[in-house]
Amino acid sequence: MSLINEHYLKLTKSYLFADVAKKVNAYKATHPKADVINLGIGDVTRPLCPAVVEAMQTAAAEMGTPEGFRGYGPEQGYAFLREAIVKNDYLPRGVHLDASEIFVNDGAKGDTGNIGELVRWDNSIGVTDPTYPVYIESNVMCGRAGTLDGGRWSNVTYLRCTEENNFTPRLPDHRVDLIYLCSPNNPTGTALTKDELRKWVAYAAKNDALIFYDAAYEAFIRDPSLPHSIYEIKGAKKVAVEFRSYSKTAGFTGVRCGYTVVPRELTASSMDGTKRYPLNEMWLRRLSTKSNGTSYISQRAAEATYTPEGKAQVKETIDRYLDNAATMKAALKRLGLKAYGGDNSPYLWVKIPGEAGSLKFFERMLYGAQVVCTPGAGFGPGGEGYVRLSSFAGKAACEEAMRRIGAWMAR
Repeated sequence: MSLINEHYLKLTKSYLFADVAKKVNAYKATHPKADVINLGIGDVTRPLCPAVVEAMQTAAAEMGTPEGFRGYGPEQGYAFLREAIVKNDYLPRGVHLDASEIFVNDGAKGDTGNIGELVRWDNSIGVTDPTYPVYIESNVMCGRAGTLDGGRWSNVTYLRCTEENNFTPRLPDHRVDLIYLCSPNNPTGTALTKDELRKWVAYAAKNDALIFYDAAYEAFIRDPSLPHSIYEIKGAKKVAVEFRSYSKTAGFTGVRCGYTVVPRELTASSMDGTKRYPLNEMWLRRLSTKSNGTSYISQRAAEATYTPEGKAQVKETIDRYLDNAATMKAALKRLGLKAYGGDNSPYLWVKIPGEAGSLKFFERMLYGAQVVCTPGAGFGPGGEGYVRLSSFAGKAACEEAMRRIGAWMAR
């Protein structure tokens, strides 16, 4: 008799963004003439930059010739991309990595959800609250999160990020084995400073903990004092895995490419504490077993983002999204709303006026202003009382959305 993995039954029936999409589609079906502006789900809208398009076309043409055709590629990723990553993303920041420490994937989401396979199911976890749902839900699936009680999981330490602490997670007062950090943060849009990251690296070293560091939005950082990588902190290569993605950096949500960094210095202990095991070798073994790698065309496209033309074009796109965020943040503040983030991130974390819950506010805004936001409750118990807005729509759409929200609030 086949038996179900009962931990899956602990999950809600659908994923946060699927629920939001379902409600939005239902509204559109009953209001076919409504012009809905979606500032909810974090998908990009601007087209791929010319350097990327040209690289994909060239790679596709290569694949159409006998001498240029490629079948299965290296599971870890082609050397040309891994070497470009080391040279462009890390060396300029004084971080020395080897290409063997880079693992190319089809986007950061998969690896952030799968990295927990390398460690025992009964490790405790610490997660920023509010948080990107994948961090917790992937741990629910293997039983690591424990049981749900009052909206919180029993084996999860919630690192509260509140208005009072500037949405900066504080160190726990007890030992936690696995720590999920995201900077710039999704959903709050705030970023950790070097001093704050040093505290986390020191905590992990002292407690023999692992940090899973999601840097998917690092390209949006414009403050020169803020770190783009946890490896800018001394000692981080001994305690941290870093995840990056081209999805928001270069608009690859439909192309699919990202990478994970697993330093050779990073190890985890045996149950009895007598041996240390290198996670780099274990991750490569897992990848070789469960994946055939990312497509050659996608990797050539990612490589193109590091050319002089590609860098300039990607920066221009990100700057436009950040300009949208600045425009939206200013408009929301004029309306008397408290809005956080948006300076080094495409996300705005907006405090709900009055007593309405975030889901009710989402519905009211949809019906009253035809603008879609993401209810904060979907990001964990700490998200209640807020909604997330993204700046990925076009400039005119973002400006119109702010006008509509103002008119709706004035009614």
